[in-house]
Amino acid sequence: MAAVTRVDPVTRVPSPVTVVGLDAAGAPPHPALAPVLAAAGLVVGAARHLTAVPVPAGADTVTLGPLAPALHRLAEAVAAGVPAVVLASGDPGFFGIVRRLRAAGLPLRVVPAVSSVAAAFARAGLPWDGAAVVTAHGRDPRPALNACRALPLVAVLTAPGAGAAELGAGLAGWSRRLLVAEHLGTDAERIREVTPEQAAAQTWSDPHVLLSLATPDAAESAPDATGSAPDAADPAPDAAESAPDPAPLVAAGGMRSDNQPAAAPVGGWALPETRYAHRDSMITKSEVRALVVARLRPRLGRLVWDVGAGSGSVGIECALLGAAVVAVEQDPQAGATIRANATAHAVTVRLVTGPAPQALAGLPEPDAVFVGGGGAEVLAAVVARQPERVVLTLAALDRVAPAVGLLRTAGYTVEGSQLSAARLADLPGGSIRLAATNPVVVLTGERP
Repeated sequence: MAAVTRVDPVTRVPSPVTVVGLDAAGAPPHPALAPVLAAAGLVVGAARHLTAVPVPAGADTVTLGPLAPALHRLAEAVAAGVPAVVLASGDPGFFGIVRRLRAAGLPLRVVPAVSSVAAAFARAGLPWDGAAVVTAHGRDPRPALNACRALPLVAVLTAPGAGAAELGAGLAGWSRRLLVAEHLGTDAERIREVTPEQAAAQTWSDPHVLLSLATPDAAESAPDATGSAPDAADPAPDAAESAPDPAPLVAAGGMRSDNQPAAAPVGGWALPETRYAHRDSMITKSEVRALVVARLRPRLGRLVWDVGAGSGSVGIECALLGAAVVAVEQDPQAGATIRANATAHAVTVRLVTGPAPQALAGLPEPDAVFVGGGGAEVLAAVVARQPERVVLTLAALDRVAPAVGLLRTAGYTVEGSQLSAARLADLPGGSIRLAATNPVVVLTGERP
């Protein structure tokens, strides 16, 4: 077969490899497929793709399984000037094979089709311009699970062993409804809406797309240590408490007003205490909170525990930065305050009401934990779970050495700082003074 030379518009080098997406919504193949397929000397694709198109009789084929043999054959085709076609699902540049082909140094022409994520949202009749799209395919599924825990609208590209059943099990305790899209674009296509518990109990066809949608509750609830759920009619914070400032609204469909599902918060972080409802100044001061949040390193895909949450300010600011958050608080009235603050800041915080360490049993494994109270027993229970990072604040100096010892014994590298802040305060006659806040020691334990 005579070689046909094409030039890649990006690299300006010969490119006999054309990657063509087959429409996940079931539409006919792109018109560009027919001529490139007719000229192809090599066609690569999954078995279902190779049977879905008219492969030329004289063309060699490679059925995708392990990718290495296909990459080798494609490289040989490029070197020989043999036109090659790679068949893929939907948009091959969207969590698809294009990344791997580029990483192998292959020059490409890409002809995309409708992606499986776009098809799933379309079949469900939902807007998705505010959705986060993550993948659990070929990697640790926990970041995808934590994105579903943290954000109101998430699409997950699943894989065997990391699909709707496993993600549903991990979302137990979060108020979510799940849409599972199976066999998109085929006669067996099916879209089902289920609860996380229902998803965990069923068997799903691969591949499928999972859509995770938050319910109207802004602050999640979970059974407390005695097994009873917090009362949905808990009273609002006392009128004497500070009232949180209005926060940007979350639009219908889960899109934040800044159109960024996990962007840095518009109003910043280390917010002043007046932005939170709290009782008797029982709140982590903004200067301390700035360091604590920095040490926790919250981001999309991570799960943070806020133990002894109080007003919930630390956990809420972690949620504002994209992390999934579980707030543990034994005082039901403080729990009502946490829910009110989470609602005011338009974030999801799962609330567990009960005393630590008992309330920690059964919670999903955290990436980082803030211990705002509870003493050595709580810290010991936290480090027993071996999160990557543990951050705690201590006002009493006699508690510092035992906490450092406990962390080091558990294998953590420990660093600490004392924070002493003095704030501007007005004096009569227009003068200004500095008013000292109580010094606080911040300890950070990190696993090597």
